[in-house]
Amino acid sequence: MKAPFLHRQDAGQQLARRLYSWAGDPKLLVLGLPRGGFPVAFEVAQALSAPLDVFVVRKLGVPGQPELAMGAIATGGIRVLNDELFDYLTIPDEVLEAITAAESRELQRRELFYRGQKSVPDFRGRMVILVDDGIATGSTARAALHAVQKGNPERVIIAAPVVASDAAEMLRGEADAVIAVIEAHSFGAVGEWYDDFSQTSDEEVTALLARADR
Repeated sequence: MKAPFLHRQDAGQQLARRLYSWAGDPKLLVLGLPRGGFPVAFEVAQALSAPLDVFVVRKLGVPGQPELAMGAIATGGIRVLNDELFDYLTIPDEVLEAITAAESRELQRRELFYRGQKSVPDFRGRMVILVDDGIATGSTARAALHAVQKGNPERVIIAAPVVASDAAEMLRGEADAVIAVIEAHSFGAVGEWYDDFSQTSDEEVTALLARADR
């Protein structure tokens, strides 16, 4: 059966149509969550004529099930946990800290690779749209949201082509809005919503950043 999205570019174009009311806002800033969310964010930023930047977030995967997020970390030392899942799985604190340390090293590596010496943008008074390629548990988006909110933006909108309905409900309690093309009660994996869900490379992210800067 054909998936709703051909690839991330198609998903970004479909998502942008849900966000057109903010096009041309001088306060607007689009942030893409690498790696997979960045090609989606690029299409959104192009459609809305908005500046684009990268915002690094790392999932804290459950031991033995790395795709299942028990939490996430983001730029600025933010860590959020999926408390219900974390408590249910009874993961020892030392395991959590070891996973956090490993993901923190990867976060710092990616920050340096994508951004070099360029600083994180100033969020004060901005209308920030945080974009990912799909939101299953909401942990990654929530970590990014909390990190951006520390910078005192005017509004923060979370946007993704597909969002699990329970994650959307949770995020609406903390973000100014959650925008999706599809809000799914039965979710599965993000890749199931795409015909082509091939991995995005670090090099693709930096190439899109350079194109956006031009």
